[in-house]
Amino acid sequence: MPRTARVAPKEYVYHVMTRGNNRQKVFKDDEDYSRHLEILQQYRQKYKFKLYHYVLMSNHVHLVLQPSDHGGALSEIMKGINLSYAYHYKKKYKHIGHFWQDRYKSIIVSKDEYLIACGSYVELNPVRANMVKDPKEHPWSSYNWYAYGKDDLLLDKQPAYLNFGRNAGERQQKYRQFVKGMLKEKKAMKGEMDRKLVYGSTDFIGMLSNKHTITGELRAQGRPKKQV
Repeated sequence: MPRTARVAPKEYVYHVMTRGNNRQKVFKDDEDYSRHLEILQQYRQKYKFKLYHYVLMSNHVHLVLQPSDHGGALSEIMKGINLSYAYHYKKKYKHIGHFWQDRYKSIIVSKDEYLIACGSYVELNPVRANMVKDPKEHPWSSYNWYAYGKDDLLLDKQPAYLNFGRNAGERQQKYRQFVKGMLKEKKAMKGEMDRKLVYGSTDFIGMLSNKHTITGELRAQGRPKKQV
């Protein structure tokens, strides 16, 4: 079956997911995780995109990013990151054959409470997979930067996060409370993120449909929980 064309204008935020071929592990040790983060930083500097959230799982990767008007397109960004990491893995482990499963998946996310909900969904992946009980226990995600102010040079503060409080301490506390509320529903948003092309309000969906002539492919999502 031929591939469908992607609609990926630079002005939007994208939730991107890449999975190992046949769900195989793509990270076998800490060096692999660290190498992927180094590659992320390398291409972030090259293509000038903003990275808002991420999580590295054993067999897949979630990124929430926004391409820059004066940088690379989403396709260029993901091609560079995925090819570079595949090269590292194949060289280290003498791997032959397909490494990533098909193309990456991408969902457009509106820059409001939907972005906060999407970020928490990404960071709760290790909890949903029963790897940890609390997202702070997984070292390979953006959670501790938002929730506790841990240094992470990869990240840019996402617009909706700034509305959580007047200072860093207040925002971190409210973010922890927000994610704790999402923890009560481990499957929150999973179906939506698996099936949809856009995560946003009806108005946002309508604007996209009119601007990019993609009516019929997009559906509005249920409004996420209100911020604490």
